[in-house]
Amino acid sequence: MPTYTEMTKLFGFKSKNAVAKVVEKLIEAGAVTKDHLGRLTAPTLFGEVKMLGLVEAGIPMPAEEMVFDTTSLDEWLVRDREDTFILRVKGDSMIEAGIFEGDFVLVERTDKWKVGDIVVADVDGSWTLKYLRENAEGYYLEPGNKKYKNIYPQESLNVAAVVLSVIRKYKK
Repeated sequence: MPTYTEMTKLFGFKSKNAVAKVVEKLIEAGAVTKDHLGRLTAPTLFGEVKMLGLVEAGIPMPAEEMVFDTTSLDEWLVRDREDTFILRVKGDSMIEAGIFEGDFVLVERTDKWKVGDIVVADVDGSWTLKYLRENAEGYYLEPGNKKYKNIYPQESLNVAAVVLSVIRKYKK
């Protein structure tokens, strides 16, 4: 976050006092917070969520509700706020990867991708979400649905982002 001096220049103010008034309004609105040293920070997207433990997805077992810890979904899912964004999925080409139409994917713009990642890529001028694969001829894209064919670039293949997580809301 910028300092008060930097904000004075950014906003075109003549005094830090004017910036302090704006910052107070931003804090009241929840747009920014201050850390323990008084520095401005961006608030988390989700806040703290209780981690209660494990849930059996197989044979039901007795469970005791006990708060183990809390975690911020921001810290758990987002490594770089500037390069992380959410996209809504359209189509069924990734259903075998557990990604369905209407889901959201949390993606990170990065050049640190690897073969096997699910990526957002520009292939020959069109954008798609697929597995990144490689063979003797080079990189190609593989759908997560057997009814679709692999996509081999004719001119270009540029990986823009890597999928970090899939988000699906069951109830409105």
